[in-house]
Amino acid sequence: MEFEKFKEIRELFCLKHPEVTEGKMMSSPAIHYKSKVFAFFSKKHKMVFKLGKDYHLEKQDFEFSEFNPFKTKKPLSGWYEVDFEYHEKWRELTKIALNQIKAKS
Repeated sequence: MEFEKFKEIRELFCLKHPEVTEGKMMSSPAIHYKSKVFAFFSKKHKMVFKLGKDYHLEKQDFEFSEFNPFKTKKPLSGWYEVDFEYHEKWRELTKIALNQIKAKS
């Protein structure tokens, strides 16, 4: 069910935005903008977004966590993961992540 929601969002963004394509991030299914990953589906069945270091987490009314795929390193800077429990927020967060990456391109 979690992956189906991710696929739905990915398909929507690929249809709406010509520069958005399917891809991979660390062997996980991802969403790319001009070959750069801005969101993906983690092995923990969460959606992960590149929102940037300056994203204001405190403004959100649901739980985020920094994405840390490493055992002995710090989390990936600017990347945040959101549980399926909050899947209704995934589409909006995907849009924010896309706008972030567009602004830096």
